[in-house]
Amino acid sequence: MSIILRPSFFKTKVQGLASATSANGIDTAPRPTELPLSRKYLIFGILAFGQFMALLDIQIVAASLNDIQSGLSAGPDEISWVQTAYLMAELVMIPFSAFLAQAMSTRWLFAMSAGLFTLSSIACGCAWNIESMIAFRAIQGFVGGAMVPSVFAVGFTIFEGKQRALIPAILGMVSVLAPTMGPTVGGIITDSIGWRWIFFINIAPGIVVTALTIHFVHVDTADTSMFRRIDWSHLIAMAVALAGLEYVLEEGPRKDWFGDPQIVMAAWFSFVGFCLFLERSFFSKNPIVRVTPFRNPTFAFACVFNLVIGFGIYASTYLVPVFLGRVRGFNSLQIGTTVFVVGLGQLVSTVIVARASNHVDRRILIGIGLSGFAASLWLTSEVASNWGFGQLLVPQLARGLFVMLCIVPSVNMALSAFQGPELRSASGLFNLMRNLGGAIGIATVNTWLGDNTRIQTLRFGEALAANGRNAQDAISSIAGRFAAVTPDPDHAMLMAQATIGRLVNREALTIAFDDVFRLMAWMFIAALVMVPFCKVPKNAAPVSPADVH
Repeated sequence: MSIILRPSFFKTKVQGLASATSANGIDTAPRPTELPLSRKYLIFGILAFGQFMALLDIQIVAASLNDIQSGLSAGPDEISWVQTAYLMAELVMIPFSAFLAQAMSTRWLFAMSAGLFTLSSIACGCAWNIESMIAFRAIQGFVGGAMVPSVFAVGFTIFEGKQRALIPAILGMVSVLAPTMGPTVGGIITDSIGWRWIFFINIAPGIVVTALTIHFVHVDTADTSMFRRIDWSHLIAMAVALAGLEYVLEEGPRKDWFGDPQIVMAAWFSFVGFCLFLERSFFSKNPIVRVTPFRNPTFAFACVFNLVIGFGIYASTYLVPVFLGRVRGFNSLQIGTTVFVVGLGQLVSTVIVARASNHVDRRILIGIGLSGFAASLWLTSEVASNWGFGQLLVPQLARGLFVMLCIVPSVNMALSAFQGPELRSASGLFNLMRNLGGAIGIATVNTWLGDNTRIQTLRFGEALAANGRNAQDAISSIAGRFAAVTPDPDHAMLMAQATIGRLVNREALTIAFDDVFRLMAWMFIAALVMVPFCKVPKNAAPVSPADVH
């Protein structure tokens, strides 16, 4: 039996990481609970910053979509895929990361994820057309997705007692603050040095996170034999199911839904992939994703809440910049400085909910959070075509304040009852539900927005037809004003008709935004029905060193 020897230099560098040695002389797994508290915070800070990078890039393009669209000569129906491709690829990696963390160790999985995320960011910044951008964004989302659930699992593993109680608050803030800050950061960068730099800014932080992860993060050991037992059919089934679902949601509105053969085929592949995914989850000897955490009713309810929360967070963060760009004509910087107040609300709320979560029934906190978030969406449903920073201030602050009351208790409910490998699986599934909600949310609100805009445009047309004389008088009056700048009366009339058309389209789009925000508010109100049925989980047992593997 060979003995693994460690150089004294390495021992000095990682003093406190406490690798135990078994009787036969072979190094066993590190004992993360025995690390010095300062080292725990260092490890957690490195991983949390990596997670922040990955989540920030979901929405960093939101305020810059018009600039990206112009720079890459993309169509309005194509540009939303810059966000959707990232989310869709990230969805596949998040549950897969639990398997990879056991096979590669958290250290090398996170380091590889951060390194490849940096390279793919460079590729996104160098994209030459919309097709290349979508491909590189999908790669960026896939490799970055491994950083998201790893932090939750490590945080709940290395901390105990009062320190563990802070983990949901800190990671909840990161999970919500990063995508919310995305449009602000992207808008400022785009206005200052160009849209390509919203990707290039990842280079330096990505290199730092990669290096620090390799040097300091040593909380578990790899089991490379798992790669020889990987169930590829399970992984492929999951990818096909998620990708097919997202394609149907994204392209359905443009292609007449199931009237289009490609949509029907994608829906069929998605359904078959989902069925195979479930079959492999239950009967495979080595499943890629273990669904056993769903046997815990509290975890299941927490995941449903996270799905709804993800829908609300990502959809609202997507809609407000779109409104400001398409209706108000704001540039990237104006959009970014208008939406940043949501992040301020989240910072204040994090401090409050971190204290309250240890003393108040989590169901009460979630109930207040869902109600407040619904109220903020309802306030936004009164949006008018002249709304800007001042009018959106209160609804956005309310959204930032109340969303943390949803996030933090649901994280506690979902993960506090699990340990070891099951904790990794639960973390992957829980984070999957939030991002799945976000992917579905962006695609769904796009559908609602397009449908409601067409409906409102038809209603305006009917109203103008019913009052034909008044409409004609209004057009003639506007044409008379244009006659002062053009001698051709026909040209003046065309300019007047175009002006009326733009006004009708603007107001129809504004009312459509109202309808979408109102629908989202009702969705959060409906989610309140589940709150009384959630059982408060008992305090989790301490995590033993062996549970980490």
